[in-house]
Amino acid sequence: MRESTAVADVGGGEVLFSPKGADKVSYSHETHVTKAGLKCSDCHYKIYNTHEASKRRTMDEMEKGVSCGACHNGSRAFDLKTNCGKCHKP
Repeated sequence: MRESTAVADVGGGEVLFSPKGADKVSYSHETHVTKAGLKCSDCHYKIYNTHEASKRRTMDEMEKGVSCGACHNGSRAFDLKTNCGKCHKP
């Protein structure tokens, strides 16, 4: 799933995803850990605990609370249904 990773001061750095039929997504560990105040254990190993749980997910699955949708639901973090450009960048 990882295409490129640049190790940063915050573990994990940036993770780049290239979903079919959509613009690329860059996941920033720094944004989630430093700026949002999350701990590594908030995602690892709850949401992303096994290879199976970390596989590519569809937007429909995420809108049902899987993967990124576990937090990006409009309550805990911005709603992924209406904020495509926050994650998908050309």
